[in-house]
Amino acid sequence: MAKDMTEGKPWQLILFFALPLIAGNMMQQMYAFVDTFLVGRFLGVKALAAVGCTGCLMFLMIGFVMGMTTGLAIKTGQAFGAKNEEGVRRSAAACVVLSIGMAAGLTLVGLPLIRPILALLDTPPEILDDAAAFISIICAGVPLMSLFAMQTNLIRALGDSRIPTIMLSVGLVINIIFEPIFILGFGLGVPGAALATAASQVLANLICFFYIRKKISVLWIRREDWRLTKAELWEHARIGYTMGFQSSVVALGAIILQGALNGLGPQSIAAYAAAQRVDAVAVMPMISFGMAMATYTAQNFGARRLSRIREGVKSCILMSGTFSVLAAIFNILCGGFVIEGFVGAGETEVIAMGRTFLTVNGLCYIVLSLLFIFRFTLQGLGQTAMPTFAGIMELVMRALAAVFLIDRFGYLGACFANPMAWVGALIPLAIAYAMVRKTLYDDVSVN
Repeated sequence: MAKDMTEGKPWQLILFFALPLIAGNMMQQMYAFVDTFLVGRFLGVKALAAVGCTGCLMFLMIGFVMGMTTGLAIKTGQAFGAKNEEGVRRSAAACVVLSIGMAAGLTLVGLPLIRPILALLDTPPEILDDAAAFISIICAGVPLMSLFAMQTNLIRALGDSRIPTIMLSVGLVINIIFEPIFILGFGLGVPGAALATAASQVLANLICFFYIRKKISVLWIRREDWRLTKAELWEHARIGYTMGFQSSVVALGAIILQGALNGLGPQSIAAYAAAQRVDAVAVMPMISFGMAMATYTAQNFGARRLSRIREGVKSCILMSGTFSVLAAIFNILCGGFVIEGFVGAGETEVIAMGRTFLTVNGLCYIVLSLLFIFRFTLQGLGQTAMPTFAGIMELVMRALAAVFLIDRFGYLGACFANPMAWVGALIPLAIAYAMVRKTLYDDVSVN
């Protein structure tokens, strides 16, 4: 159900919007989590390394899609906050056109490049075939992921984070059912994990589409709504594609880092892959609070309730900061046991390396929490320049870690790449928000 976030206590609106988001984003991460668990337990460490070494390429493709669809829906949220139903429908039409078009382009360009990129990243020969097969199927399914992400982000833009969570949950359950069937029942091995994910996305898309058609009339796009002007498409693309680009820039840093990590061998790759899966779930509350700020900010900006944005940021820092501390404590104390579940108790070296990653990253979660709040708030205001620069800073920091730290400190150097990237991105974002904060009063506009 659509929710007007321009009225009511900011902390309550943000918290109750973020809680389903946390659950939904956890579900999204569970797709990768299930892949890693089943592959690691049933197919072994080499198969886990094959899936793990594709993580940076998945981050590049899926990260772009998620960033793009979130950004495209910013204009939808602004139109909804301004009580402009025609604007909401036309925005939804622009979102569908731009997201599907870009996703199809990514697939066509990406598929022929996958194996050469994996070879360029020094992927060990013994896992190259499985890695290429897995990520090729994921790449072919990018349009499916884009369509599903676009539908759920349009619903979120209307202030409803509960229904997208239910949709993600249904998709995850389907995926969990399909994975053992494809991997073991059909004997497809590593490629079966990717095929199961693609099949679950097909069904999730259909469920989401029929729900919108039945329940959310404001998103029923009429024939005349498809007659979009260049200006409308540009305004959506300016924010959406820029946010997708920001995610891709961050992912390029991860690719450079993965190339350096691959030189350390399958054990290090497997440890890093398993630890990243645990880390990805742990940071979901922080990402979710950031996403909540994007919707909250977009609606209040559209309604010109600017002082409420400032109040929302204060509340979000307190709530997200608390979650970040709790996540860090859990990962530092219990993360090793979760990694053991991936690879088995006998892989003591992999478990120890994974625990090191989780400790180093966990100690810096508070920095990541602030990064997401400032980044998504600025994006909710329609600003793109500083968040893009922050993404470039993440790329630079991860590249520096790959070039200097891994060569000198090995696996430990790779563990410091994320904290370095977070600090490098937070500094410009904090400065930009401090400048914008002075303008967040009801009688002053934000440009």
